[in-house]
Amino acid sequence: MARTGWWELPADAWAAVEAHTGPVAGVRDVADGLTCSTAAVLTPGAGPVFMKGVPVGDARGRAGQAMEAVVNAAVRGVGPRLLWQVEAGGWDLLGFEYVEGRHADLSAGSADLVLVASVLHSAQDVRAPEGAGVPSFADRFTDVLPPEQLELLRGDTLLHTDTNPHNLLVGGGRAWLVDWAMPAVGPAWVDVAYTTVRLMEADCPAGEALEWAAQFPSWEAADPRAVQALVTGTCRLWERQVGARDARHSNARYAALAA
Repeated sequence: MARTGWWELPADAWAAVEAHTGPVAGVRDVADGLTCSTAAVLTPGAGPVFMKGVPVGDARGRAGQAMEAVVNAAVRGVGPRLLWQVEAGGWDLLGFEYVEGRHADLSAGSADLVLVASVLHSAQDVRAPEGAGVPSFADRFTDVLPPEQLELLRGDTLLHTDTNPHNLLVGGGRAWLVDWAMPAVGPAWVDVAYTTVRLMEADCPAGEALEWAAQFPSWEAADPRAVQALVTGTCRLWERQVGARDARHSNARYAALAA
C-alpha cells in the first residue's frame, strides 16, 4: 500500500487533526502497518499521539477503521485508547494514545513471549460492544467449509485475528495488541491458535509453540473438531489465494495445530 507522509496530507486534514491535538510541533512518519496509507507519531504540546488513516475512497480501509473505532471501548487496556476520528481533506484519520514500544520477538526463548501471553490472556474475556456489527469469525469460511464445521467456529469472544509481530508492541514491561481492523466474534482460542502459528513463523519449533499455547484454558478446552475446522478452512483459503505450492509451508504450520 502506497504511503503518504504527514506533510503530504492536505491542509484541511492538518487543521482537523490540530482541532483535537493543538498545534503539532513534531512529526515522525511510521512506515509499518498494512491496513493504513498514512501513519505518524505527532507531537503536540499535550504529548505524543499516534495517527493513522486512509483516503476516503479506500472502501476496505475505511471499513477497517470503522471497526477499529467501534470496538475500541471494549479493547481498552488490551489496545491503546482511541482519542478522535476525523474526516477532512479526502482522508479518514484516527488518533490513538501513543504507546512507546517495539515489535514483539516471537522466537523460541524470547522474553517477549511472557508479555504476549499476558495481553492475550486479558483479551480472552473481551466481548464486542452490543450492536457493533462485528462479523462472525465462522462467516470467513462459508465458501470452503460445510455448515457443520462452520458451527464449530462460532463463539462470543471479540477476536483480533491478526496477531502478527507488527501488531504486538512491547514496552514498559507489557505488550499491547494494536490495529483492530479485522475483528470477528468467535471462540476465544482462535487468537491463541493464530499467535501459535506466528511463533512457528519466527522459527519456534512446533512442539515448543504448542507448549506455549497450552497455558491458555480456552486452547486446552478447544474441541479438536473445531481446531481441525480452522486448519482446514485456513489452508483452503490460502491455497485459493496463492496456489498449493506456495501455500505448503504456511499450511504445514497450521496443520501442526491439529496434530
